Amino acid sequence: MDKKFFRVNASVKSGSAGARLRSAPMAERPLQVMGVINAYAALLAEKAGFQALYLSGSGVAVASYGLPDLGVTTLADVLTDVKRITSTTPLPLLVDADTGWGDPEKTVRRMIKAGAAGIHMEDQVEAKRCGHRPNKQLVSTAEMVERIRSAVRGKSDPEFVIMARTDAVAGEGLAAGIERAGHYREAGADMIFAEALTDLKQYREFVDAVKIPVLANITEFGKTPLFTVNELRSAGVSLVLYPLSAFRAMSAAALKVYRTIRTEGTQKELLTEMQTRAELYDILNYGAYEQKMDDLFKKQKEKSWMTKPGDHGRRQRSRD
Repeated sequence: MDKKFFRVNASVKSGSAGARLRSAPMAERPLQVMGVINAYAALLAEKAGFQALYLSGSGVAVASYGLPDLGVTTLADVLTDVKRITSTTPLPLLVDADTGWGDPEKTVRRMIKAGAAGIHMEDQVEAKRCGHRPNKQLVSTAEMVERIRSAVRGKSDPEFVIMARTDAVAGEGLAAGIERAGHYREAGADMIFAEALTDLKQYREFVDAVKIPVLANITEFGKTPLFTVNELRSAGVSLVLYPLSAFRAMSAAALKVYRTIRTEGTQKELLTEMQTRAELYDILNYGAYEQKMDDLFKKQKEKSWMTKPGDHGRRQRSRD
Protein backbone atom coordinates (compact mmCIF):
# COMPACT_ATOMS: atom_id res chain seq x y z
CA MET A 1 0.00 0.00 0.00
CA ASP A 2 1.24 3.49 -0.87
CA LYS A 3 2.31 5.09 2.41
CA LYS A 4 1.87 8.60 0.99
CA PHE A 5 -1.77 7.87 0.24
CA PHE A 6 -2.28 6.18 3.56
CA ARG A 7 -0.63 8.89 5.67
CA VAL A 8 -3.08 10.68 7.96
CA ASN A 9 -0.86 12.17 10.66
CA ALA A 10 1.04 14.86 8.82
CA SER A 11 -0.96 18.07 8.55
CA VAL A 12 -0.78 20.47 5.63
CA LYS A 13 2.62 22.15 5.54
CA SER A 14 2.68 25.89 4.89
CA GLY A 15 5.77 27.27 3.19
CA SER A 16 9.05 25.44 2.77
CA ALA A 17 10.64 23.48 5.59
CA GLY A 18 13.49 25.97 5.66
CA ALA A 19 11.10 28.88 6.02
CA ARG A 20 9.39 27.14 8.94
CA LEU A 21 12.71 26.61 10.70
CA ARG A 22 13.71 30.25 10.20
CA SER A 23 10.43 31.56 11.58
CA ALA A 24 10.23 29.21 14.58
CA PRO A 25 12.80 31.08 16.75
CA MET A 26 10.79 34.26 16.25
CA ALA A 27 7.76 32.65 17.89
CA GLU A 28 9.71 30.83 20.62
CA ARG A 29 13.03 32.18 21.90
CA PRO A 30 15.08 30.28 22.50
CA LEU A 31 13.59 27.61 20.26
CA GLN A 32 13.73 24.18 21.84
CA VAL A 33 14.88 21.72 19.17
CA MET A 34 14.18 18.13 20.22
CA GLY A 35 16.24 15.23 18.96
CA VAL A 36 14.31 12.27 17.53
CA ILE A 37 15.67 8.94 16.32
CA ASN A 38 12.78 7.82 14.13
CA ALA A 39 9.34 8.75 12.84
CA TYR A 40 7.45 7.56 15.92
CA ALA A 41 9.73 9.56 18.21
CA ALA A 42 8.94 12.57 16.02
CA LEU A 43 5.23 12.04 16.68
CA LEU A 44 5.88 11.87 20.41
CA ALA A 45 7.86 15.12 20.33
CA GLU A 46 5.14 16.83 18.30
CA LYS A 47 2.52 15.60 20.76
CA ALA A 48 4.57 17.07 23.62
CA GLY A 49 4.44 20.49 21.97
CA PHE A 50 7.89 20.95 20.43
CA GLN A 51 8.03 23.19 17.38
CA ALA A 52 11.23 21.90 15.77
CA LEU A 53 13.02 18.55 15.52
CA TYR A 54 16.57 17.33 15.08
CA LEU A 55 18.15 14.20 13.63
CA SER A 56 21.54 13.47 15.17
CA GLY A 57 24.30 11.78 13.23
CA SER A 58 25.10 9.90 16.40
CA GLY A 59 21.44 8.92 16.66
CA VAL A 60 21.46 7.46 13.15
CA ALA A 61 24.73 5.60 13.75
CA VAL A 62 23.70 4.16 17.11
CA ALA A 63 19.94 3.60 16.72
CA SER A 64 19.77 2.61 13.05
CA TYR A 65 23.10 0.83 12.62
CA GLY A 66 24.41 -0.06 16.08
CA LEU A 67 27.68 1.79 15.42
CA PRO A 68 29.56 4.54 17.27
CA ASP A 69 29.46 8.09 15.93
CA LEU A 70 32.84 8.11 14.19
CA GLY A 71 31.87 9.26 10.71
CA VAL A 72 31.00 5.80 9.42
CA THR A 73 27.41 6.49 8.35
CA THR A 74 26.79 7.90 4.89
CA LEU A 75 24.53 10.52 3.35
CA ALA A 76 22.24 7.74 2.10
CA ASP A 77 22.02 6.27 5.61
CA VAL A 78 20.91 9.58 7.09
CA LEU A 79 18.51 10.39 4.25
CA THR A 80 16.57 7.19 4.94
CA ASP A 81 15.67 8.44 8.42
CA VAL A 82 15.15 12.03 7.21
CA LYS A 83 12.50 10.94 4.71
CA ARG A 84 10.67 8.84 7.27
CA ILE A 85 10.52 11.70 9.77
CA THR A 86 9.57 14.48 7.35
CA SER A 87 6.77 12.36 5.89
CA THR A 88 5.31 11.95 9.38
CA THR A 89 5.23 15.48 10.80
CA PRO A 90 5.15 19.05 9.46
CA LEU A 91 7.61 20.21 12.12
CA PRO A 92 10.87 21.51 10.60
CA LEU A 93 13.76 19.07 10.86
CA LEU A 94 17.38 20.15 11.39
CA VAL A 95 19.81 17.41 10.33
CA ASP A 96 23.35 16.64 11.42
CA ALA A 97 25.33 16.44 8.19
CA ASP A 98 28.68 15.69 9.82
CA THR A 99 31.32 17.27 7.56
CA GLY A 100 29.18 17.25 4.40
CA TRP A 101 30.22 13.79 3.17
CA GLY A 102 32.76 15.21 0.76
CA ASP A 103 30.20 17.08 -1.34
CA PRO A 104 28.16 19.62 0.66
CA GLU A 105 26.44 20.92 -2.49
CA LYS A 106 25.04 17.47 -3.26
CA THR A 107 24.20 16.93 0.42
CA VAL A 108 22.09 20.10 0.54
CA ARG A 109 20.26 19.29 -2.70
CA ARG A 110 19.31 15.85 -1.45
CA MET A 111 18.37 17.08 2.03
CA ILE A 112 15.98 19.62 0.54
CA LYS A 113 14.45 16.94 -1.68
CA ALA A 114 14.01 14.70 1.40
CA GLY A 115 12.12 17.45 3.22
CA ALA A 116 14.75 18.64 5.71
CA ALA A 117 14.63 22.26 6.89
CA GLY A 118 18.35 22.69 7.41
CA ILE A 119 21.66 21.01 8.11
CA HIS A 120 24.66 21.72 10.26
CA MET A 121 28.20 20.88 9.25
CA GLU A 122 31.21 20.88 11.53
CA ASP A 123 34.79 22.03 11.10
CA GLN A 124 36.35 18.70 12.01
CA VAL A 125 38.30 16.41 9.70
CA GLU A 126 36.36 13.72 7.82
CA ALA A 127 37.19 11.13 10.49
CA LYS A 128 35.17 13.16 12.98
CA ARG A 129 34.44 12.54 16.64
CA CYS A 130 31.65 13.45 19.02
CA GLY A 131 31.96 17.12 19.93
CA HIS A 132 32.30 16.27 23.63
CA ARG A 133 35.06 13.68 23.17
CA PRO A 134 38.81 14.32 23.33
CA ASN A 135 41.27 14.33 20.41
CA LYS A 136 39.10 16.20 17.93
CA GLN A 137 41.01 17.36 14.86
CA LEU A 138 39.90 20.46 12.97
CA VAL A 139 40.30 21.44 9.35
CA SER A 140 41.59 24.90 8.50
CA THR A 141 39.21 27.83 8.49
CA ALA A 142 39.67 28.07 4.73
CA GLU A 143 38.60 24.46 4.21
CA MET A 144 35.49 24.90 6.35
CA VAL A 145 34.64 28.10 4.51
CA GLU A 146 34.73 26.18 1.24
CA ARG A 147 32.42 23.54 2.71
CA ILE A 148 29.92 26.26 3.57
CA ARG A 149 30.16 27.91 0.16
CA SER A 150 29.61 24.54 -1.48
CA ALA A 151 26.55 23.95 0.70
CA VAL A 152 25.13 27.36 -0.21
CA ARG A 153 25.50 26.52 -3.90
CA GLY A 154 23.26 23.51 -3.36
CA LYS A 155 20.32 25.54 -2.03
CA SER A 156 17.41 25.14 -4.44
CA ASP A 157 15.32 26.63 -1.62
CA PRO A 158 16.84 29.95 -0.52
CA GLU A 159 15.18 29.53 2.90
CA PHE A 160 16.97 26.24 3.63
CA VAL A 161 19.17 26.75 6.71
CA ILE A 162 22.92 26.26 6.60
CA MET A 163 24.24 26.06 10.16
CA ALA A 164 27.98 26.02 10.74
CA ARG A 165 29.23 24.13 13.78
CA THR A 166 32.58 25.00 15.27
CA ASP A 167 34.39 22.62 17.58
CA ALA A 168 37.29 25.04 18.02
CA VAL A 169 36.55 26.29 21.54
CA ALA A 170 37.49 23.04 23.29
CA GLY A 171 40.94 22.89 21.71
CA GLU A 172 41.80 26.40 20.52
CA GLY A 173 39.87 28.61 22.92
CA LEU A 174 36.90 30.95 22.79
CA ALA A 175 38.54 33.67 20.71
CA ALA A 176 39.52 31.16 18.02
CA GLY A 177 35.99 29.75 17.94
CA ILE A 178 34.47 33.21 17.56
CA GLU A 179 36.94 34.13 14.83
CA ARG A 180 36.11 30.99 12.89
CA ALA A 181 32.39 31.60 13.33
CA GLY A 182 32.74 35.07 11.85
CA HIS A 183 34.36 33.64 8.72
CA TYR A 184 31.64 30.99 8.49
CA ARG A 185 28.95 33.68 8.63
CA GLU A 186 30.66 35.64 5.84
CA ALA A 187 30.80 32.45 3.74
CA GLY A 188 27.02 32.10 3.94
CA ALA A 189 26.19 30.33 7.20
CA ASP A 190 22.74 31.34 8.46
CA MET A 191 23.28 30.16 12.04
CA ILE A 192 26.14 29.06 14.27
CA PHE A 193 26.35 25.88 16.35
CA ALA A 194 28.80 26.70 19.15
CA GLU A 195 29.88 23.29 20.43
CA ALA A 196 31.12 22.39 23.93
CA LEU A 197 30.88 25.81 25.57
CA THR A 198 31.12 25.71 29.34
CA ASP A 199 29.51 28.88 30.69
CA LEU A 200 26.86 31.46 29.85
CA LYS A 201 29.42 34.22 29.40
CA GLN A 202 30.90 32.31 26.46
CA TYR A 203 27.48 32.10 24.82
CA ARG A 204 26.92 35.82 25.31
CA GLU A 205 30.27 36.62 23.70
CA PHE A 206 29.44 34.35 20.75
CA VAL A 207 26.03 35.94 20.26
CA ASP A 208 27.39 39.48 20.49
CA ALA A 209 30.21 38.71 18.05
CA VAL A 210 28.58 36.74 15.23
CA LYS A 211 25.28 38.68 14.92
CA ILE A 212 23.36 35.66 13.63
CA PRO A 213 21.38 33.04 15.59
CA VAL A 214 23.49 30.83 17.87
CA LEU A 215 22.52 27.30 18.92
CA ALA A 216 23.44 25.81 22.30
CA ASN A 217 23.86 22.04 22.42
CA ILE A 218 22.54 20.94 25.82
CA THR A 219 23.52 17.30 25.65
CA GLU A 220 23.75 15.16 28.76
CA PHE A 221 27.04 13.92 30.23
CA GLY A 222 29.08 16.33 28.10
CA LYS A 223 31.19 19.43 28.65
CA THR A 224 28.29 21.91 28.62
CA PRO A 225 26.30 22.31 31.86
CA LEU A 226 22.57 21.63 31.60
CA PHE A 227 21.58 25.28 31.38
CA THR A 228 17.86 26.07 31.52
CA VAL A 229 15.92 27.80 28.78
CA ASN A 230 15.72 30.95 30.91
CA GLU A 231 19.48 30.98 31.49
CA LEU A 232 20.21 30.59 27.79
CA ARG A 233 17.64 33.25 26.92
CA SER A 234 19.50 35.66 29.19
CA ALA A 235 22.65 34.94 27.19
CA GLY A 236 20.93 35.69 23.88
CA VAL A 237 20.89 32.12 22.58
CA SER A 238 18.34 31.57 19.79
CA LEU A 239 18.08 27.76 19.69
CA VAL A 240 18.54 25.08 22.34
CA LEU A 241 19.26 21.54 21.18
CA TYR A 242 18.54 18.31 23.07
CA PRO A 243 20.00 15.82 20.59
CA LEU A 244 19.61 12.45 22.32
CA SER A 245 17.79 13.09 25.61
CA ALA A 246 14.75 10.93 24.82
CA PHE A 247 16.86 8.23 23.17
CA ARG A 248 18.99 7.86 26.28
CA ALA A 249 15.85 7.48 28.40
CA MET A 250 14.31 5.03 25.92
CA SER A 251 17.48 2.94 25.93
CA ALA A 252 17.65 2.78 29.72
CA ALA A 253 13.98 1.80 29.91
CA ALA A 254 14.34 -0.86 27.21
CA LEU A 255 17.37 -2.39 28.91
CA LYS A 256 15.42 -2.61 32.18
CA VAL A 257 12.55 -4.38 30.40
CA TYR A 258 14.87 -6.84 28.67
CA ARG A 259 16.69 -7.68 31.89
CA THR A 260 13.50 -8.03 33.91
CA ILE A 261 11.79 -10.35 31.46
CA ARG A 262 14.96 -12.38 31.09
CA THR A 263 15.47 -12.83 34.83
CA GLU A 264 11.88 -12.85 36.11
CA GLY A 265 10.21 -14.62 33.21
CA THR A 266 7.38 -12.04 33.11
CA GLN A 267 6.77 -8.35 32.48
CA LYS A 268 3.93 -8.02 35.01
CA GLU A 269 5.80 -5.67 37.35
CA LEU A 270 6.67 -3.34 34.46
CA LEU A 271 3.17 -2.63 33.14
CA THR A 272 2.82 0.66 35.01
CA GLU A 273 5.99 1.90 33.28
CA MET A 274 4.77 1.03 29.78
CA GLN A 275 2.82 3.05 27.27
CA THR A 276 -0.64 1.48 27.01
CA ARG A 277 -2.20 0.27 23.79
CA ALA A 278 -4.73 3.13 24.01
CA GLU A 279 -1.95 5.69 24.41
CA LEU A 280 -0.11 4.27 21.41
CA TYR A 281 -3.26 4.42 19.29
CA ASP A 282 -3.83 8.02 20.36
CA ILE A 283 -0.34 9.09 19.23
CA LEU A 284 -0.75 7.27 15.90
CA ASN A 285 -4.29 8.56 15.30
CA TYR A 286 -5.13 4.89 14.83
CA GLY A 287 -8.86 5.40 14.34
CA ALA A 288 -8.32 7.67 11.35
CA TYR A 289 -6.08 5.04 9.76
CA GLU A 290 -8.71 2.36 10.29
CA GLN A 291 -11.39 4.56 8.76
CA LYS A 292 -9.21 5.31 5.75
CA MET A 293 -8.53 1.61 5.25
CA ASP A 294 -12.22 0.77 5.60
CA ASP A 295 -13.09 3.41 2.99
CA LEU A 296 -10.43 2.05 0.66
CA PHE A 297 -11.68 -1.53 0.97
CA LYS A 298 -15.26 -0.35 0.40
CA LYS A 299 -14.27 1.41 -2.83
CA GLN A 300 -12.33 -1.64 -4.01
CA LYS A 301 -15.32 -3.88 -3.28
CA GLU A 302 -17.67 -1.58 -5.19
CA LYS A 303 -15.27 -1.42 -8.11
CA SER A 304 -14.96 -5.21 -8.14
CA TRP A 305 -18.76 -5.60 -8.18
CA MET A 306 -19.14 -3.13 -11.04
CA THR A 307 -16.64 -5.01 -13.20
CA LYS A 308 -17.90 -8.60 -12.74
CA PRO A 309 -17.90 -10.67 -15.95
CA GLY A 310 -21.22 -10.24 -17.78
CA ASP A 311 -22.22 -7.13 -15.86
CA HIS A 312 -21.42 -4.80 -18.75
CA GLY A 313 -23.64 -6.77 -21.11
CA ARG A 314 -26.55 -6.85 -18.66
CA ARG A 315 -26.27 -3.12 -18.05
CA GLN A 316 -26.13 -2.48 -21.80
CA ARG A 317 -29.28 -4.61 -22.43
CA SER A 318 -31.15 -2.83 -19.66
CA ARG A 319 -30.42 0.50 -21.34
CA ASP A 320 -31.63 -0.87 -24.70
